[in-house]
Amino acid sequence: MPDPAHDPTPSGPLADVRVLDLATVIAGPNCARYLADFGATCIKVERPGIGDSLRNMAWRDPSDGTGLWWKLVNRNKWTVALDLTEPADRAVLLDLAGEADVLVENFRPGTLERLGVGPETLLARNPRLVVTRVTGFGQTGPYRQRPGFATIAESMSGLAAITGTPDGPPLLPPIALTDEVTGLAAAFATMTALHHARVVGEGQVVDVTLIESLLQIMSPLVTLYGATGEMQQRMGAGLPYSVPRGTYQCADGLWVGVSASSDSVAARLMELLGVGGDARFASFAARVEHRLEIEAILAEWCATRSRPEVIAAFERAEAAVGPVMTMADIAADPHYRERQAIVAVDGTVMQGPLAKLSRTPARPPESSWSGRALDADGDLVRADGWGLPSRPAR
Repeated sequence: MPDPAHDPTPSGPLADVRVLDLATVIAGPNCARYLADFGATCIKVERPGIGDSLRNMAWRDPSDGTGLWWKLVNRNKWTVALDLTEPADRAVLLDLAGEADVLVENFRPGTLERLGVGPETLLARNPRLVVTRVTGFGQTGPYRQRPGFATIAESMSGLAAITGTPDGPPLLPPIALTDEVTGLAAAFATMTALHHARVVGEGQVVDVTLIESLLQIMSPLVTLYGATGEMQQRMGAGLPYSVPRGTYQCADGLWVGVSASSDSVAARLMELLGVGGDARFASFAARVEHRLEIEAILAEWCATRSRPEVIAAFERAEAAVGPVMTMADIAADPHYRERQAIVAVDGTVMQGPLAKLSRTPARPPESSWSGRALDADGDLVRADGWGLPSRPAR
């Protein structure tokens, strides 16, 4: 029996799953990408002549002019252009959906229904189909028709309210955080529904939202307010319950990140800083009460040592520290390299698959492909449906 960890062309644990990706931009397409990474056959459906707007967003690959977002988010997908207002193209979609396991879309609520391919129609055609709907606010509720973007979710989920310095404005993350989190949430929910479909033979609609996906990662702040009426305030890099915590500049101008979110780690850190017997820093509550003092001690300690010296001392003490790394640092880092956290797909560098599975790993880079040209596989999909080879011709 071949070892899947060393098989150059493994089928992947989701090799028997068929996914139709009607979604655009990031969150919905990322849901489909995670499934495709682990072997699912994924067909991306786009509008003729226009395609997904992600094709033209932000940076482009200087080697071929293709959008870098596009290459990553739509890797391992086949692509076909269909005009769902045209009966012939709508029939193609319904034929594909009839044999699919999952359909992912992120139109505003009611759009699929107006096109004549809503969940009722899809499930009548294929009762085992999982229809994953990714929107800003959901299929129900007073905000359901509002346009949903990551920035809006970050503003409305409580994240922006606690991000930034106490005397500064609320801040937004400098990445598409909500879209990335929602893609993961949608993939998890889709797999949960797919398991049900496989066991019971019953498909369903999966309703995933940007605002609720981000709300899920807000820790117990919802619970805190419900129980006490207290709201976390903006504290820069600090946390109200864990001190010290933040980034600190070293003597060579480089920075480290430090966390003391475990009592045992904090105790070792206090010993390293020479204040191990100080009652002010002996517990979480005491350190929080004396936040300014311990933060000043750590900042001064780091400022008198180079970053390599700081990291070496922390490692000897078994305290938690990490260098503040740029993308250049990450690209050269041996741990990322050994883990294959960064790979080259069709010559384009990008993140590797989300997780390592010991017996059923994701597609390896050499069996993967980056996002393809608009309607690149249109003739094949129209002629053969799901009768696709293991990967497109190079």
